[in-house]
Amino acid sequence: MTNSLDQLKATGTVRDETSKCLRGKKRKGHFRENLLIFFLLTTVVCDSGDFATIDKYKPQDATTNPSLILAASKKSEYAKLMDVAVKYGKENGDDLDNQVDTSLDRLLVEFGKEILKIIPGKVSTEVDARFSFDTKESVNKALHIIDLYKSVGIDKSRVLIKIASTWEGIKAAHILQSEHGINCNLTLMFSLVQAIAAAEAGAFLISPFVGRILDWYKASTKKDYAAHEDPGVQSVHEIFDYYKKHGYKTIVMGASFRNKGEIVELAGCDYLTISPNLLEELYNSQDSVPKKLDAAAATNKDIPKKSYLDDESLFRFDFNEEQMAVEKLREGISKFAADAVTLKGILKEKIQKA
Repeated sequence: MTNSLDQLKATGTVRDETSKCLRGKKRKGHFRENLLIFFLLTTVVCDSGDFATIDKYKPQDATTNPSLILAASKKSEYAKLMDVAVKYGKENGDDLDNQVDTSLDRLLVEFGKEILKIIPGKVSTEVDARFSFDTKESVNKALHIIDLYKSVGIDKSRVLIKIASTWEGIKAAHILQSEHGINCNLTLMFSLVQAIAAAEAGAFLISPFVGRILDWYKASTKKDYAAHEDPGVQSVHEIFDYYKKHGYKTIVMGASFRNKGEIVELAGCDYLTISPNLLEELYNSQDSVPKKLDAAAATNKDIPKKSYLDDESLFRFDFNEEQMAVEKLREGISKFAADAVTLKGILKEKIQKA
């Protein structure tokens, strides 16, 4: 399977780029010696749409979403990107609403293009959350985004299409991976059920949301959790072990962290996408970082295999049994959709004034 972490490592891409980054940071005094091990165990991805932040930390990859792009787009230094997107929307859209949608797509690609000038790897660009329950529209939007990247000289191999881990989203990822060779990042993942279906779909990468799982359990149980017993951390451990046990090549990328302890407890995970403030904490930390996830050890565990990709009713029933996952998926889709609407409002105003 071409979408494997093993193949990325075999080419030396992850290892070589990480080593270059670490040598540079070490020379500048930005790293503690014991953290060098962490950054060699786990590929670090920057969860930000801010170019200066990404350039500072020199991650392998970067992830974006409507919320991050909205925050970044309000800064004056990104006005030129907004102008490019608005001009493109006016020239290529029919009515005002279509111009706004077209401008948003181009804005996402403009951010991605600039980020790819900084990082050696891939950028994740998200499909409109409105299509989270529409396989056909998700596929069409993904193909359009890839076409836009191609028009500005970016090959599809450097882009991950982010899609919510609904049944429809997982099926869309399956189509994009198998029929179009487009790599996908299945996001808003809160359960093993979603993860199993995603792996069967051949998704390049999944993003289990560690911190949002913790949020739900803290609100539900009215208690705090030590890092090693954090429900979000345990969820990633479960998914990671399942994948390694059954030989799936889909990359596990822990996301949405609330504290440094969660990150340290996932040392050894394939990828971790980390916000700038927590990256700074890691760089300045003196704590030891032992390996917590072990692919070789997982292969010896007794983990029964399940299947969902060809059984929609079973997927929906088993997923529905996990209250936390159902609620957090709904909430995440709504939040991303709302931020996209806000971003469209900004673009609409600029189009009308242009």
